[in-house]
Amino acid sequence: QVQLVESGGGLVQPGGSLILSCAASGSIFRIYAMGWYRQAPGKQREQVATITSGGRTNYADSVKGRFTISRANAKNTMSLQMNSLKPEDTAVYYCNANLRVGPWSNPEDYWGQGTQVTVSS
Repeated sequence: QVQLVESGGGLVQPGGSLILSCAASGSIFRIYAMGWYRQAPGKQREQVATITSGGRTNYADSVKGRFTISRANAKNTMSLQMNSLKPEDTAVYYCNANLRVGPWSNPEDYWGQGTQVTVSS
């Protein structure tokens, strides 16, 4: 079994910062891309940022220059540094990992349970 656990969400004022963390554990053979997604009330889940195992990153236009994604391959962890937060960043943030549980398996997507980020004064 594979588990992805997020942490670091909370309430922050506009202009503030938060760091989200994601730890993958369990029967993991190899992790490929990882990413952060978010879903605001009444909206579809959207991609925030992704990072390949080689460190190549991609960001949604709405967060470019404010958010930074990083990962530690040896620890199966990933982080999202969020600066200059805006009320429109309020959402549940989900960790995603595309991984294989064994050399015989195909890559599959796994998701964390989500962590709430609220940006409000």
